[in-house]
Amino acid sequence: MITEKLIDAIAQGIRQIGQIAILPDTREAAYALCHLDDLENLDGLEVHRDPATARDLSTWAEDGHYRFTKGELSLKSGWLMLLDDADSLRQALDLFYPASLGLWLANESGELEVENLRDKLNRQTGMYKFARNINDEGAQHLVQTVCGPANCCVKKILWQIDSDTPLEDSEASRFDGTLDTGRPAIPLLCREACNHFVAECRKESKKQFEAQSKQ
Repeated sequence: MITEKLIDAIAQGIRQIGQIAILPDTREAAYALCHLDDLENLDGLEVHRDPATARDLSTWAEDGHYRFTKGELSLKSGWLMLLDDADSLRQALDLFYPASLGLWLANESGELEVENLRDKLNRQTGMYKFARNINDEGAQHLVQTVCGPANCCVKKILWQIDSDTPLEDSEASRFDGTLDTGRPAIPLLCREACNHFVAECRKESKKQFEAQSKQ
């Protein structure tokens, strides 16, 4: 189902997801993928034909740091992936951006379940249970300093603070999950706060507690 929907979307003009350009019907393969930065010159790129290599390509950034989330705006360039069929294409994209295709289709059909921040934080245990103590002001501030393309995240935030508290207007809250290249794109979606955001909530909650203790 997902593979068929993906191919239909490409047939209708989709050519991008995250930092990846999708090139259908190339001379050498049924589909090709490359970094958006390499789109204007494919000559001399490192060629891969096994979709499983997408795991290695997406694990480490150009500067060598570990990409703790695949939605990070740090996918390294310099490669070209040639794929023989639709199943290989889907496998590669699932490794570059895990669950992104399923989330996109579920959202398109109105079936995507979103978990708001308070619900996420209230499920935390151990050292992270203190993250739930963050106030709304602190949480709103973190969205603006942790999320969005300005902070190297290219996912569209679908969650709120809670069911009655939407995110404040900001670049992060407005971002639609697609990089503005003029190419029709599949958006990357964030249905719940990531583990990095939860960890930052814990830090902010600790700061708030220490500030109140000094008063």
